[in-house]
Amino acid sequence: MSDDLYHDALVALARAATGAGRLEAASASATRDNPLCGDRVTFDVRVESGRVAALAHRVRGCVVCQAAAAFLASAAPGRGRSELAAARGQVAAMLEDGAAPPPGAWEGLRIFEPVGTVRSRHGCVLLPFDTLDDALRGAEE
Repeated sequence: MSDDLYHDALVALARAATGAGRLEAASASATRDNPLCGDRVTFDVRVESGRVAALAHRVRGCVVCQAAAAFLASAAPGRGRSELAAARGQVAAMLEDGAAPPPGAWEGLRIFEPVGTVRSRHGCVLLPFDTLDDALRGAEE
């Protein structure tokens, strides 16, 4: 694997661990595993008026997965499930096809561009998105 994959900004984002921990009074929680690499992500989310009011995550996984969860912890509050699902689709396109990252607050996802060259790590970036979507779906029920 290329050293570019684990560049300084990605490692710093993972180490910052923004949003790591548990969330008191969560509307819902969800956990997902990546059976290919062993990553496990849990998101607790509090939803108000259909939008993420607060969230927290616990990640047992690689630096790429930790960084993706930390990124979501800073970018997801104030956003609704459909907006997050659209961003997930754009991230997948960025990884698969080299498409531009979503505009606005999502432009920070550019940090994951080097992951595009390592197909086996795409799931590490997408796992936190999918887990958060599960939690948001649970909050709607």
